[in-house]
Amino acid sequence: MYQNKITLMPQDILEKEFKIDTRGYRLKEVDQFLDIIIGDYEQFLNIINNLEKEKADLLGEIMTLKQELRNSKLSVEVARSTVVDNPEVTNVDIMRRLSQLEKMVYDLKSRNDN
Repeated sequence: MYQNKITLMPQDILEKEFKIDTRGYRLKEVDQFLDIIIGDYEQFLNIINNLEKEKADLLGEIMTLKQELRNSKLSVEVARSTVVDNPEVTNVDIMRRLSQLEKMVYDLKSRNDN
């Protein structure tokens, strides 16, 4: 997935050999190699930050969906207990209650809009 953005693999760094001059390693060669490593680390940090953000977004979505599931289960339990406690409740009664609730909600909404 991110392989095309990363230049060096750990084995490349481990096996890197620098040519030695009279005073030690060639500074230009070492600096170029370190620049590549720095670039890779920046890519790693960007990848990590993006994945952490995606993870946080997904966790938030999971929490929302879990809450919706709990609310749905609670609504089902309430509906079942209502029917069990009062077996004379019919679909007509439920429709009337729903209509009354809609009127109340829309009435509150229209008041808030004004």
